[in-house]
Amino acid sequence: MHTLTANDAKRHFGELLLSAQREPVKISKNNKDAVVVMSIQDYEELEAMKADYIKHCFEAAKKDLAQGDIVDGETFLKSL
Repeated sequence: MHTLTANDAKRHFGELLLSAQREPVKISKNNKDAVVVMSIQDYEELEAMKADYIKHCFEAAKKDLAQGDIVDGETFLKSL
């Protein structure tokens, strides 16, 4: 992943947009990673993967509940 400083991103905004169409670009400010700029297609794919994962977790939890495979919160926290 290519990294730009915030000042370079500001100065070369057009190039940043073109680069982000090919791959995500990390922007740093004061030597700390601040944001990632990515294409709308990459963003939408990421959001779809997150939604699929949440659905998977929900379905697994429903299955566990139906089978009585549950743990109360206090027991779970003590196991950590």
